[in-house]
Amino acid sequence: MPQRFLILHGLGGSNAGHWQVWIAGRLRDQGAWVSFPELPDSDAPQLSAWQEVLERELLELADGDGERVILAHSLGAALWLWHTSRVDVHTRPHRVLLVAPPCTSLHHPEIAGFLPVDADRSTVAGAAGETRLVCADDDPHCPAGAAAVYGEPLGLEVELIPGAGHLNSDAGYGPWPHLEAWCLGRRPGVAW
Repeated sequence: MPQRFLILHGLGGSNAGHWQVWIAGRLRDQGAWVSFPELPDSDAPQLSAWQEVLERELLELADGDGERVILAHSLGAALWLWHTSRVDVHTRPHRVLLVAPPCTSLHHPEIAGFLPVDADRSTVAGAAGETRLVCADDDPHCPAGAAAVYGEPLGLEVELIPGAGHLNSDAGYGPWPHLEAWCLGRRPGVAW
């Protein structure tokens, strides 16, 4: 079955060593349709501007055959959660992977407009066929723990990776073979 992917980066975008850059290339090499937009003003983001881009991207994602998958990291995951109440039957993806969403703007006051996320269990459940949360137990951008802040309250399937920080290139998450296998439907989860 053909696949279509939308990748949403976090604050400041994703550097060349980040898993999002790696997976975009890997999926394209295998013939998948991949959109990895640069969200506006990524160093000083505005929720409304990011939502406008997401709405356009969801229409493009839906404009083709195949399974639709969203891969969102950090602030991109918060963006998706904000958007869940706006998803309609035409733009609804099959699977969503939320990786390391922040739960505080303590270190980055420029993201305060994104937090706390306005989403609930029913909107998240209705926005995609499956939504999975991958997080660490020591993420400095979510000291309360994303599993507790998002997983339990929103009824998400959670994969907790001990000691993985913010699950970015600084934490060693560049090439991520288990993520690739999950994207391609070859394994049920993404943890190492």
